[in-house]
Amino acid sequence: MFHKNNQSFVRAVDGVSLTIEEGKAFVLAGESGSGKTTLARIVLRAIEPDGGSIIFDGHDITKYEGSKLRNFRTNVQMIHQDPYNSLDPRMRIMDIVMEPLNIHKKSRSKKEKIEDVLEALEKVRLEPTTDIADKFPHMLSGGQRQRVSIARSLVLKPKLILADEPVSMLDVSVRAEILELMRNLKDTLKLSYLYITHDLATARFIGDDVGIMYAGKIVEVGPIEQVLLNPLHPYTQALLDAISEPKVHNLEKEKIIRIKQSETRERPKTGCRFFHRCLYSMDICKSDPLLAGEEENHYVSCFIYPMSI
Repeated sequence: MFHKNNQSFVRAVDGVSLTIEEGKAFVLAGESGSGKTTLARIVLRAIEPDGGSIIFDGHDITKYEGSKLRNFRTNVQMIHQDPYNSLDPRMRIMDIVMEPLNIHKKSRSKKEKIEDVLEALEKVRLEPTTDIADKFPHMLSGGQRQRVSIARSLVLKPKLILADEPVSMLDVSVRAEILELMRNLKDTLKLSYLYITHDLATARFIGDDVGIMYAGKIVEVGPIEQVLLNPLHPYTQALLDAISEPKVHNLEKEKIIRIKQSETRERPKTGCRFFHRCLYSMDICKSDPLLAGEEENHYVSCFIYPMSI
């Protein structure tokens, strides 16, 4: 919590730096309230950043206005968490998926727009496409609705898709289908994803790189296999400890999560944000650790490792 002109405010995103490669999925993982969705909205320019740069195709889009900003937004689309609230219940699927084309004035005629919508529905495996296009959202299952959301994001042929917990509200039985669909679209269309989640189990299925976010800062980043198999930051270790145990014969075993119960959830004003909950916190942790390379392409912000000093 910080104070300015007698008003209190929280730095929801503080000094975050990340790179999403073309055709790759960057997973942003962390608990609720860590700043993941805020960061996605900043990338979309739905929230204006207080400082810093957002470089897209070599240009700083924080300086974009008017037509330049509208053109940028055709290249960056979002898939929302809730497939029930993100679709207008009064609109048919045809109109829902066509809406971005109308807003951004893409396609020259109504016939072309219809063709684009049916093509998008086919890409997300909603068939027969003409029958699906004529339905209302309440006539579809949760998994089908999320496919409609994906089709709506694809219809403008974007380069980057921001996916905010896209499977967290779906039945377990359909989560794998949606993740497989997204992974196939990434490979066939050369899409880039910023995939936001609190679930590292699903992150491994779709991600190429991962950034672990806590209290507005990225505390660890690297190739996803490297980070998940050799977690360095104590918070990353605690997130992995919290993953549900899939083996039935282990369900009765007590699971130890490496995190300290703290009387306060207020963020420290300086130093490591994880200070009050870390099992290994030291006096030096009251200073800000650097995000530094501990292994090849694997970076961590923690004083346990000499490179962070």
